[in-house]
This record gives sequence, C-alpha cells and structure tokens, in this order.
Amino acid sequence: MYIVKKYLVSLLILIVALFAAFSFFALYSGAWRVLFPSDEHDSLAPRLPAELGHPSILVFSKTNSFRHIDGIEGGNRALKEISTRKGWQIFATENGAIFNEQDLRRFDVVVFLNATGDMLSAIQEQAFQTWLEAGGGWLGIHAAGDSSHAEWSWYEDNLIGANFTAHTMGPQFQQATLVRETVGHPVVQRLPGTWVHTDEWYSWDQSPRLNGFTILATVDENSYSPKVKFLGLEKDLRMGDHPIVWSNCVDFGRTVYTALGHNAEAFENTEHRLLLEDALHWLMGPGTDGCQ
Repeated sequence: MYIVKKYLVSLLILIVALFAAFSFFALYSGAWRVLFPSDEHDSLAPRLPAELGHPSILVFSKTNSFRHIDGIEGGNRALKEISTRKGWQIFATENGAIFNEQDLRRFDVVVFLNATGDMLSAIQEQAFQTWLEAGGGWLGIHAAGDSSHAEWSWYEDNLIGANFTAHTMGPQFQQATLVRETVGHPVVQRLPGTWVHTDEWYSWDQSPRLNGFTILATVDENSYSPKVKFLGLEKDLRMGDHPIVWSNCVDFGRTVYTALGHNAEAFENTEHRLLLEDALHWLMGPGTDGCQ
C-alpha cells in the first residue's frame, strides 16, 4: 500500500510539473491564446494625450490569439524611433475600445502591429471601417495577415485579399531575397531592386494580385526553403507568385500590408525600417490623388 501511495504521489508531482512547464512555455512563446483564444472586447477607451496633434499614428497590438511578444516590442520600438525622427505623433495601445468615431478622428494612420484574433466588437469593427473608408490609412504588420482574422470578412477581403495557409517551419526563420515591384510607388521607391531579409515567411492560398491589390514586393522562393517540416510531415508552401508587401485602396482610404516582422530582429533590418517609414508617410496622405 505504501509503495502504491508513493507511486501515485510521484505521478501527481510529475503531472503538475509537466503542466507547469507546458503553461510556462505557452505563455512565454505567445501560444497560450492559440490554445485558449479569447473573444474579450474592451468597453472603456484609454485616455488620449491632450496634446496629440497631426500627423498622428495609432499602434494597436491586441492579441486574442497568438502573441508575438518579441515582435510587438521590437515593432513598437522601431515605430516610435521613426515617428520621433520624423516629428510624428504616436500612441500605442492594446485597448480595442479606442476604435470609436471620436477617438479615431484624432489619428491619420492605424497600425495593426502583430494584432491577432477576435480583437474588436462588431461596433468597433464598423467604426474602423467607416474611418478607413472616409480617408484613413492602415498599415498591417506580419500577424495582421494571419488566419486568426478569418471571421472578419470585410477585413480579409479589403485589407488582406487572400487566405493565410502556413508559415515556414524547419527552419522557421530563414534568410530570403525580396524583390521590389511597382517601382514608382512611394512606399518602395527608395528600396533597392532586391534586398536580403531574415524572417518567418508566410504563404497564402493565392496572390492578392488576383483580387486587384497592388503588389509592392515579392519574395524569391528559390532563395529559401518554403516548406513546413514538423513531426515527420512536410508541406510545400510555394505560391509561384509570392507577394510579401502590398497595398489597396478602400474607397478614400489607403492600406499597406507587410508580412515582415515576426521578431524584434526583423525591425532592425535597414530596408524594413525604410519600408515602414515610407509606408506611414504615404498612408498619411489623402486617398484622392490616384491611390495605387
């Protein structure tokens, strides 16, 4: 009896230890909300600085699904440094209640910085849609284009233009060559014809080009291994035409999406910084001058 009791106690301790280790890993890696997604929506908006002027940028990074901890920190740091140097106002929050008519009116650009999941209520989504279509600018970064937004059909159709399928795994992070397109577009006109970047590479079910989006940069699939290799399984993620940065016009609004930016190191890349700066600058302009 003593041996059985000792065995049960040891087993219980092992189970508790494994659960604790798993929980720590899930929280630390950002995967907790993938396993336990949330549909919590904020109801009390944050207080905005009285001195917030124009041009102004709202950086939103709420995560009701996977949380890119490192990427959000690095992205916020990069966007703040760019804004400080350019003299732009910036306000960062994870509170979705800021998506209301009064508060959105104070911003020229909204950035979804690795924001994931069911982040906004239906009323908040409508407020953002109305603001954007009236002439706002939107910049989506990395996870803003993943599959966690699938239930928001207007967002998927007008801002992303394709369905996310998977990202590279085995290895997850790889160096690849990016190729500039639409040479005259203000977002990429200062970028070289090709440049090298290390990131986690996304794939979609089709190119947004097929839905009328303007492709600004593609990734050369021959410069990395576009595959998922996990638990002995392997999936090819090649798209052929593989956009990685694109733009779209939504009524009078402008949008840019970049799949770059999984971790903090991605925001230290010189070309990526240049891309973000020029994207923000273009998005601040009115969408009535032949938006591309």
